[in-house]
Amino acid sequence: MSGGEEVGAYNFFSRHGEIMKKEQLAGYIDHTILKPDAGRDAIVRLCEEARENRFAAVCVNPVHVRLCSSLLENSGVKVCTVIGFPLGANLTGIKAREAALAVTEGAEEVDMVINVGAMKDGDFILVQNDIHEVVQAACKANTGAIVKVIIETSLLTDEEKRKACQLAQNGGAHFVKTSTGFSGGGATVDDIALMRKTVGPDMGVKASGGIKNYQQAVNLIAAGATRIGASAGIAIIAEAG
Repeated sequence: MSGGEEVGAYNFFSRHGEIMKKEQLAGYIDHTILKPDAGRDAIVRLCEEARENRFAAVCVNPVHVRLCSSLLENSGVKVCTVIGFPLGANLTGIKAREAALAVTEGAEEVDMVINVGAMKDGDFILVQNDIHEVVQAACKANTGAIVKVIIETSLLTDEEKRKACQLAQNGGAHFVKTSTGFSGGGATVDDIALMRKTVGPDMGVKASGGIKNYQQAVNLIAAGATRIGASAGIAIIAEAG
């Protein structure tokens, strides 16, 4: 699904509250493996599962982008990678270069971590510039690239979450995303609802972190998520109708 199609699907689901079929739910999921010890066999299996189940994307560490791009060519499954992961504490220039290189290697989507320390300090100019530079670098490498901004909700107050979402919008990002999964906490219905209310109906919202089953996934979609990042994608869709 494109970004517009994803938001449209959210609008339909939120209005009608329908039970999601396996194929529908799979189209929301970024099938994810970000463990540091994931080797080639695990990545190949991830791609095979994503192709077979028609997940929206695979999400992997940057070193695996080229392999995934090759394995998923002409499959309809996108390749997503992570930037400044998991701490968000890299210099802006490093993040921008990392994003550009990842897109050149075949990534169609990049999930970047904000500078959380700067966010907590109230240095909003730095945070927004960090996002903007990554967006510019990714989209220069491929005008169709999608940038998702991980705000790390478990480390922010509600006021900070709202501000981070606004900075992501101002920086030109296409999505806001809850979590890395490496800093405790994870996606909650309340956070997704807050993020959706903040960004409005036309921006993507990705829920990630601790999503293990069907009910969690559909509750998050009903609250406003247009993507679900999960390592448990197979188990989640197995519970669908």
